[in-house]
Amino acid sequence: MSPIDALTKEFAHETTTTRRHLERLPPDKLSWRPHAKSFTAIGLASHLVECVRFAEPIFDAPELDFDPATFRPFVAASVEELLHAYDEAVEKGAAALARGSDVSAAELWRFSIKGRVRFERPRAAVFRDFTLSHLIHHRGQFSVYLRLLDVPVPGSYGPSADEAR
Repeated sequence: MSPIDALTKEFAHETTTTRRHLERLPPDKLSWRPHAKSFTAIGLASHLVECVRFAEPIFDAPELDFDPATFRPFVAASVEELLHAYDEAVEKGAAALARGSDVSAAELWRFSIKGRVRFERPRAAVFRDFTLSHLIHHRGQFSVYLRLLDVPVPGSYGPSADEAR
């Protein structure tokens, strides 16, 4: 399997798994948080959308120049809005990957903050960090939120304790 095909397959698996988690967010628990320093449930779920949204600029542009002063994080107002935004981000991310190639995945991609270059790394490595690993990490956090809310947690890489074996 080629590198771009492997990334595409992993993206499909991880985004499908993440959606099963997001679907379980209780609409009456959007503002719940396990600790004062933690994201709210909808804030963490919305951040998962942002993780997926990184796929498009990574594969469609040679760089991203981030400006924290103008960045406004996405925060859904409802589970419906969350799922719509997530599905849209997955669709755009999959399309960006489909436009990619093994050559483009190996090309250097640059991340800057307000014009100051922070790093240059191969696109595939950045995609793995900014999208896949970031998504997996925060989905793990979100699964703990579901557990603490007594919501059955879906499995990620096999059945969870809540699923029939």
